[in-house]
This record gives sequence, C-alpha cells and structure tokens, in this order.
Amino acid sequence: MPDDPGAPLLGKNDGSSDQGGRPHSQRSKASHTSRRSERSLTGTEESTPLLSREDNRQNYGNAPPEGTTRSTAASSLRSLQGGGLKKGKGSRRWPTIIALTVLTIVLFAILGLGFAAPEVVEQYAEEAMVFEPTDLSIDSFTSSGVRARVQGDFKMDGSRVHKKAVRDLGRAATWIARAVESKSTEVEVFLPEYGDVLLGSAQVPSIVVDIRDGHTTHVDFVTDLTAGDLGGIRHVANEWLNGRLDQLTVRGNADVSIKSGIFSLGTQSLSDSIVFKADEIPTMPKYKIGHLGFSDVERDGEKGMAANVSLRLANNYPVDFSIPSFRFDILVPGCSADEEFLTLGEATTAEAQVKPKTAVNVAVSGFVRELPEALITACPDTQTSPIDRLLGSYIEGKETLVYVRGSRNPSPDTPTWITDFMKDVVVPVHFPGHEFKDLIRNFTLADVHFGLPDPFASPNSSKSKPRLSAVVKALIGLPEEIKFPIDVPQVRADADVYYKKKKLGKLDLSQWQHANSTRTAIPNSKEEGLLVQSIVKDAPLNITDDNVFADVVRALVFGGNSVVLGVQAKVDVETETVLGKFVVRGIPATGKVYVKPISGGNTTFSPEVGALEILETSKTALTIKAKVNVTNPTEYSATVPFIDINISVNDTVLGHATARDVSVVPGPNQDLAVTAVWNPSHQSGKKGAHIGRELLSQYISGYNTTLTLRTHTMSIPSQPRLGTALSIFNITIPTPKLTPPPNPNRPIPPDPPNEPASSAPHFIDDAVFHLIGSTAVLTLLSPLRHTTLLITSVSATASYNNTPLGVIEYDVPFDVLPGASDTPRLPVDWSLGSIGHDAVKKALGGTLKVEAEAKVGIRIGKWKEKVWFVGKGIGARVVI
Repeated sequence: MPDDPGAPLLGKNDGSSDQGGRPHSQRSKASHTSRRSERSLTGTEESTPLLSREDNRQNYGNAPPEGTTRSTAASSLRSLQGGGLKKGKGSRRWPTIIALTVLTIVLFAILGLGFAAPEVVEQYAEEAMVFEPTDLSIDSFTSSGVRARVQGDFKMDGSRVHKKAVRDLGRAATWIARAVESKSTEVEVFLPEYGDVLLGSAQVPSIVVDIRDGHTTHVDFVTDLTAGDLGGIRHVANEWLNGRLDQLTVRGNADVSIKSGIFSLGTQSLSDSIVFKADEIPTMPKYKIGHLGFSDVERDGEKGMAANVSLRLANNYPVDFSIPSFRFDILVPGCSADEEFLTLGEATTAEAQVKPKTAVNVAVSGFVRELPEALITACPDTQTSPIDRLLGSYIEGKETLVYVRGSRNPSPDTPTWITDFMKDVVVPVHFPGHEFKDLIRNFTLADVHFGLPDPFASPNSSKSKPRLSAVVKALIGLPEEIKFPIDVPQVRADADVYYKKKKLGKLDLSQWQHANSTRTAIPNSKEEGLLVQSIVKDAPLNITDDNVFADVVRALVFGGNSVVLGVQAKVDVETETVLGKFVVRGIPATGKVYVKPISGGNTTFSPEVGALEILETSKTALTIKAKVNVTNPTEYSATVPFIDINISVNDTVLGHATARDVSVVPGPNQDLAVTAVWNPSHQSGKKGAHIGRELLSQYISGYNTTLTLRTHTMSIPSQPRLGTALSIFNITIPTPKLTPPPNPNRPIPPDPPNEPASSAPHFIDDAVFHLIGSTAVLTLLSPLRHTTLLITSVSATASYNNTPLGVIEYDVPFDVLPGASDTPRLPVDWSLGSIGHDAVKKALGGTLKVEAEAKVGIRIGKWKEKVWFVGKGIGARVVI
C-alpha cells in the first residue's frame, strides 16, 4: 500500500517527507543487541496518522518516488479513530494508544531485531511493516485491570521502502524466513516526564505472522491490561483535566523471545517512545443531556431530592464493551477558587453497553439528602452563596459547571482499582442551562394604594419617593423538570417599570415580602403553575423619566382607558422544599400591569366644603381651614403626607391649598382637612386682585364658577421633579359649594314646582320691608362657624320685574355673626310712583319676589375687600 509520509501520524505533520530530511521520533535507547533506531513507530514523525489508507496505490514492483508514500499504519489509527481523513486531531483514546504501542514493540522485535540481521534488514522491517487494527473490545473488567481483545491485519509492504537496495534485500530475507513467532511477552508502558510512572502493563500471548511481502496475517488475541501506579496516573489525569498537559511522552519496554520455524532467534530487550503534542492528546467525549427530572423520594429512611438524567455520549471508535455501574460524588465550587469543593449529593450510573461507532446512552440517577450549610450561606463580603451562583447561572440559561469525583462510598460491583483511581480525580461537567422565559405567566396588582412622598424625608431615602402598596399576584409556570412540592414563603425584587417601551422608573421591592403559594393549573394549558400572592406595603417608586411619568398621569386622568405598564424584574424567591429553605435569586420576570384610569375620562367631581375657619388674616390674604367631602370614583386609594396645589382661574394663580396626612379611599371620603391661603394680589399682582374680586362676586351671586388646580415645583418639597412633571396637568373643578347653616327660626321653603333645585349658595335667607319706616332688615346666613364677618358698607338697588323698588345706601359697619343673623334696619329710598312701588303696597302683609344688585364692603380681621352681588327671587315680606 503506497503511503504519504506527509499525512499526520497522530495529527497534522508539516515536516518534509523526503528520505534525507525525514523527522525522527523521540525514542529511548535500545538494548545492547539492538542499535538505536532512526524511526518512529511507523517510520515517520509521531504526529503522522497511522491509518490513512489508499488501497488503489499498491505497487510492489517498483519503488515510488520519495515523499509520495502514505503509512498504512496511519490508516489503521484513523480507522480506529472512526473518522478517516475527515476527522480532527486529538480524538485518540488510551486503549488504542496502549494496544498500538504493545503491537508495535512486538512486531518490531519480530521483524527488526528478531532476525538479528544486519542494519539493512532492520531498516526494511521498519519501513515495510503495516498493521491495521480492525477491532478493540473489552472482554471484562478484572480486579487489577481489563481483559481486552485486539484484532487487526498485519503485512509487509515492500513498496513503502524508499531505497531499492534495502527493499530488494529485505524482500529476499523475509521470503526465506517466511514467518516468525513471538512467545508470550509482558509489555510495560511508562511516562518518562512524570518520573517514569508505570501507566500499565499488558500480557501479550504468542503471535505468529507471515512476513513475506504482500502476505496478510489476521491477528486476533486477548490480553490482560493491568493498571500501573494509580497515584501517578491520577496526577497526570488531573493535569490533563485542568488543561496543563502541554505534551505527553509514552515509552514501552518489553523482552521479546522469537523464533522462525525451528530456529530460536533469542530474546531481545526493546524500548520505544511516542511523543504526543497538546493538540494530539485526546479530549473529553462530547455528550448531550436528554431527559432531566427532579422529585422528592425516600431512601433508607431518609428523605431527599432525586434527579434522573439521561446522557448520550458520542463514540467514534470501533470498541465494544460493557461499562459497569459507577458511583460519583457531585461537587460544586465554594466561595473562592482555593477552597475545597462542596459536596452537593451523589450520582450512580446504570450499566451501559458500548457498541462500535455507536452513541452510548447512559442513565444517571442522583440523590441529595440535604444542602450543606456552607452551600447556602452567603460568602464573605457578598450577599450571595455558592448555590446562588449555581442556580443563577442555570436560570439565566448559561452553561453551569459542576464537578464529579469517584465516590468515597463506591458501588460493590465496581472493581477496586477503578474506585482507587477515581476517588481523587475531579472531572468538570458542563451542564447546559435552562433559560426560563415567561416563567411568570400572569402578573397583577389589586387593592392598589398610592402614597405621595414624605415632604420632610431625606432626598435619597425611600420615604422621599412615591410609594405603592398592593396585593401582588403572580402565576408562575413550573418547569416540567420539577415534580416535587415547593412552597414560596417570601419574595423580593427590583423591577423596572416601562410605559410604551420607555422606562418610567424602578419599583423597589428589595425588602423581603411575606408570600403564600398554591399549586394550581394554568388556564388553557396542560402545565401546572404556582400562584404566589404577596402583600406589598409602601414600596418606593423611583421616577427616572419625568416626561414618561407625565404621559402616564395624563393617560390615567384624561385617557379614560386602562394604562398598560410593562415590568421587567429580577426576582428573588425563598423556596421551601424537602431539602429545606434556600433562596433562588435573579429569576427573570416580565409582565404587564393594567392600571385602571383615575377618572374614566371624566375629570369633573364636586367636592363639598364646610366647617370653614379663618386661621389668619393680613391686608391681602386669608388663611382658611376647611373640611372637604369628596367621592373617589376609582378603585385606588392614596396617602398624602403633604401636598401643596395652586388654585387659579384663567391661568391666574389666586392662592394655594395644602393637605397633610390625608388618606383617600375608594368611594366617599368625609371631613378631609385642607388649609388654603387666599392671596390673589401676592400671587398675581393687580390682575390677580381683580380676578379674585370677580370670582368672589360671581360666587356669592350664584354664578357657575370653576377653579383650576395645578401642582408646582414645591408641591412635594422632597420631590421637586415630581411636582414639576405633574404641573402640566390642569384639573378644573366647580367651585366648592359652601353650605351655610339653616335658619333655625323658619323652615327652608321648597323650590317652586317644575323648576330644578338650585345649587347656588343662599346667603340671604329672608328680607323684611317696612313701608312706613322705609327700612329693610335682611337675615343673612354666614358659612363661617367660628368667625364674625364685618360688612363695612352697602350700596344696593332692589327691583321687581326689572322695575326699581328702592335704593339702600349704608356705610355704618355691622357684624355678621356665625350662622343666621339679622342686619340693622337699612334705610330704603323708595322709587315713589313707580310700578315697583305699587307692587310693594299691594304685597302688604304678604311676600314679594324681588331682585337686588349691590356693592358690599366686607372685612375679616385685617383683610378687606369690596364685592358686588346680584340676587334674584329673594323672598321679601312687606309689613307696615
């Protein structure tokens, strides 16, 4: 079989293949009966593939040009690797390496040194020998190693010899000898770079091969492979697992006794070495985790958590054997890299059958009795524990690294040498994560209570932020892997809140909130879920974008439809299972919160104001305390520790109102304490004074007037940005109705039939005209229950059907006491001869509905004002 020496023996070889520049393997010195060889095991560099075969290039007659031959031994190894030329480097396995080392030493002894021939015959043997393994199987595991069966095809291929003289002499010598036989031989394999650690030994039985050119001998033998120095092998294995194995030299030693026919050729001491570079050293087989399930079980009277896993391992090798059951410890990293691993539980593999070039299915069952305290305790200077990092990585869908080690409590069916080897070998296992998307299927808030910031709180404290209280309900979809009872006693989270994909702020739920959970079916799904309910109290809402917040408020107040807020959160869940309590941190949660509108699109509501009390006066200002009754039409409640709102008319600020420690609940709210300061001239100058005067005049005359309420920068002192954001909204309400106390001296007359009830304030309850004395007495109703009002002047005109009755001019101040009180007798200058005067005389002893227009000077404490009044339908009794 012609062969290309440029093809890698155990990987790529970039070296030249010509005769003069051929690379040599690193070899130990042969015995005194054998000269030092200038070959590797196949006559090329150790990185030349043993199994790269081209059958159509056989040419026994003439030697091919140098540099064009390919090692059939390379083809043999690649065949064993299961990939031919298309396979990558580094896919060999140790059974293959040991088998080829043993056979190579034996065959070299037979062909090279066994003849005790001149050097030319030895060179012929080195270059012409071809061995192609066809099968390697493990018959059984023994107490000290394994019993393996090796099968392959051996032949001599003279066409692979470069020099014609060597080729011709070698063919002649081997034709004469025809066949050779090796006696039973023990081959030992060492690792020179690690203090000549004994890797293992093999007992090779007697082998007879035909050494004539082109003749093939099928080799089939069983050998006992015995493990060597387990401690040294463990050290090398850990170096390999940790990626610190840059190269590995393997040396084989054997004393081989051979004969040809009836002639004994003596015993030869042989030694040969192979050097494997880093990229030629075998790697861990690829595997895929299939089914994964967790359940609570009881074993040997102990309750714990069971995990059942199915593994599928790639196998590209022509090997056939049974893997016995193994028991492993499952380890996880501690707080730091220099700490010992923490034992999470144990795992046991079921017996598995390996078939040539067929994926291997392995069933693994794990069991965790309890979680070690060190596993769930927060690491120094952190708030996370080792299990937090483990579960966090898994939940985020990242590859999670755990470790396995031979169990300290091995299975009795496992050979002792295997358990001794594996007990200190720690193998990393990359466990694929599970990204829990849409884990929280439904997220709602009920019984929502909003609280404004505490105005006196520190700016960076939680009390300086708007607060939210609610019953949070979350339906969590349980992964299909979880088949055990689970309870959630506490939850906490940091949630980003969005409106129309723009971030509104952060809802701080970092404090643990008590929760209860119930396993339930998920609607319209076959899956099960966990309904978690938690009562959240005073969670701070940190507004990060004032413009977005303004959009939300506008939609709630004026939109008339529900506002949909998006939530993206990292949730920490305290779970309680058969293993005890531990926290699962950083569960991604996304959801939508539907917030019902505040006003249903209708912002008109009519507060009732009563129990007015003048607290303080100045020349231009009144400080008023009042009780307000208002109906909250929404399902939301709110706590207002402090808020100050401007009162304006036609965009002119006339005063401001302040509320402290007010709680508003859905439905009627009674006797809410509000303090207002009326000071139009201070707020808006002369224009404000004029508009304020007009408003008071229209109001006492029964006109339909309105007030506009608007926040300002200092509405909430600790949150000026919030006040500014809300100031873009104007809430216009009817001027609150002041209801004076009824006159105890007479019942309230009913409204005329077919006329709607009047909503105008009735400050003039009764009037009496005295014809002879030409005076009038008015009964006034004052809404001020604790303050006396002083009228400083009256200039009024009374009329009947638009016809003047008389004029009152009076500038002597008089008091208007709280409740109902009569004025002094006010002089009336009658319009004699008019139709109105005749109507007054006709009404003598009865009543007359009159109209009045007046300008009135009033004073309360230091405050003075002049207003006008227009009244209609004033019932006046006419007496002599």
